Amino acid sequence: MTWNKDSWRNLNIKQQPTYPDLDELKKVEDRLSKLPPLVFAGEVRSLKADLAKVTRGEAFLLQGGDCAESFSNFSANSIKNMFKVSLQMAVALTFAGGLPVVKVGRVAGQFAKPRSSDFEEIDGVKLPSYRGDIINDLEFSAKARTPKPEKMIEAYFQSASTLNLLRAFARGGFANLHEIHSWNLGFVEDNRLDERLSHLADDITRALEFMKACGIDTENPALNETKFYTSHEALLLPYEEALTRVDSLTGDYYGCSGHMLWIGERTRGIDDAHVHFLSGIKNPIGVKTGPTITSSEILALCDKLNPKNEAGRLNIIVRMGAETIEKNFPKVLKEVLKEGREILWSIDPMHGNTIKTSVGYKTRDFDAILSEVKSFVEIHRSLGSYPGGIHLEMSGDDVTECTGGAFNVTEKTLADRYETQCDPRLNASQALELSFMLADLLKSFKKSNL
Repeated sequence: MTWNKDSWRNLNIKQQPTYPDLDELKKVEDRLSKLPPLVFAGEVRSLKADLAKVTRGEAFLLQGGDCAESFSNFSANSIKNMFKVSLQMAVALTFAGGLPVVKVGRVAGQFAKPRSSDFEEIDGVKLPSYRGDIINDLEFSAKARTPKPEKMIEAYFQSASTLNLLRAFARGGFANLHEIHSWNLGFVEDNRLDERLSHLADDITRALEFMKACGIDTENPALNETKFYTSHEALLLPYEEALTRVDSLTGDYYGCSGHMLWIGERTRGIDDAHVHFLSGIKNPIGVKTGPTITSSEILALCDKLNPKNEAGRLNIIVRMGAETIEKNFPKVLKEVLKEGREILWSIDPMHGNTIKTSVGYKTRDFDAILSEVKSFVEIHRSLGSYPGGIHLEMSGDDVTECTGGAFNVTEKTLADRYETQCDPRLNASQALELSFMLADLLKSFKKSNL
């Protein structure tokens, strides 16, 4: 099929809402198509170049943020806290792991969520499932669960506000390494991570003082600013199509809703609409791959999404679960490596480790998350490949949604601050603890490959 930005409409599509008013949907799509792009082609090309370095083993990808962004919980403080913990994690990985880190947030567009069922039933009442604030509302009522096209407009403007704030943080001095001591989040100071975080900050401060004493300019933008990219699952294709633009310099199509877009495990059918749509835009593309993925399916995705075999274009995000990855992934990885494809391999240790407690909370155990990360790194080590990145659902706030870790969340304390719209997220302490452990793993990985 010849690709154009609306040719996906002729193909099988999954995980889409049924809008009752198609005329209103068309009006919203037309309005979105005339609004300014949220990101720009030059920024996307910069990310692709950075991800090419990751693919070659010269950097590491840190991708993380909310499970699903919310209209009601949107605030500058939440964005600042998420950005801050991302900086802390990146510094830990860079300083301890010895690699530059490419920072990509699940932010400024992560509003739509795939669901296991099109409908939800409570006390005999059956309504459409909640699919994220860009589509419908969480409240269980017929009015709230009816998909509303105008919610795409609200998602666009919230994304624009988020991007504006992130760019200010990244370029306006907040990311200055001289201010690393001020990055500490208040609730981290009282747990056992504080000592390691303080030691790290002291080491970096001494290194900067040494550089200055040697006559090196420590006011260099590389030390005072950072690059921070955005990403989300490109699930709601009417929204993605409306924000697709032609780059005036190259004539290529770019998805201008985010720098990196990914396809979920439920929508990665090789002949389906999502794979087809993303095959035609020049953004870096991620694909979530669960425990049933085969090497032939990955190679088919490579052929469709990265036919020129470009480094930095395709990110395979493995999400198999701690109990499954050691059984399923080695064979798949070994067979794909034989083909010489340019793939950035990253690990999503969240989705395959979701369980439900006896009182109905969805949660994830920190030890299971860490176990899958360790297995991922070790499998790559054993096969001579590079574990290039990690993909996390996390918050910069002190939520209590995943059990275990330094914050010592238990099933009994999940209710204290269980705030997620959909799936459980690591809080800042858990995310930082994971980053320190991952830095140690990467340091060991590098030594074993010298």
